[in-house]
Amino acid sequence: MKRINWHTIRLLLIIFTMIFLYSFSSKKNSERKISKIDIKFESTENMFLTHEMVNNLLIQKFGGTSSIQKDKLDLNTLETVLDNHEMIEKAQVFSTIDGLLNVRITQKIPIVRVITDNDSYYLDYKGNKMSLSQNFSARVPLLNGEISKGIEKPYLFLFNEIKKDDFLTKNITGAHIMFSGNVVLTNRSYDYKIAFGKPINVEKKLKNYKAFFQHAIKDTLIKNYKEVNLIYTSQVVCKK
Repeated sequence: MKRINWHTIRLLLIIFTMIFLYSFSSKKNSERKISKIDIKFESTENMFLTHEMVNNLLIQKFGGTSSIQKDKLDLNTLETVLDNHEMIEKAQVFSTIDGLLNVRITQKIPIVRVITDNDSYYLDYKGNKMSLSQNFSARVPLLNGEISKGIEKPYLFLFNEIKKDDFLTKNITGAHIMFSGNVVLTNRSYDYKIAFGKPINVEKKLKNYKAFFQHAIKDTLIKNYKEVNLIYTSQVVCKK
């Protein structure tokens, strides 16, 4: 008569118990309803959206937090819904064991506000359109006229460079793209126009302007300038 291998039996019982407990907990977890939505913005620099607006977008998609089970919640679909919003750069959605739905929002960053005869909107750093928001107005240059399709890349590069620099962000308030393709900028503190020319040698021209301003601000004659010409990268030419 063979001896009973109690060690093997105990091991099998432990394995079956673990499988049962895992299945039971998984079932209970899947049946748990979403109890609350926790929405956080990764940055508070551009608050175009509010927590309430994001919450409403989610509720419109799945009804309400108290009526949906976790296993019926499609997180990828919710992320897609949020990602498709014109003011959202990236959304992350995940749930926790206790029924909390976590939403992390990265908003788009506008670099310029376009003003046309019929419309006004922002462009983000990729050139995507963003409607204006009633909650927040971004401090970006006002651009009169649209950037033509197919040639927008160098102009976007110019406005991105302005956005990246703290001094230029505060100093440059407007831009106009002429029929020739030349850019004319305006500044916050003085009446002179900045003849930038074509959006080429952008970094050099902006560096020249910053150097000019830091020097000219010490001279009272800066108030008399009508134009600051940056077209010639070897020098800055001022007209009174």
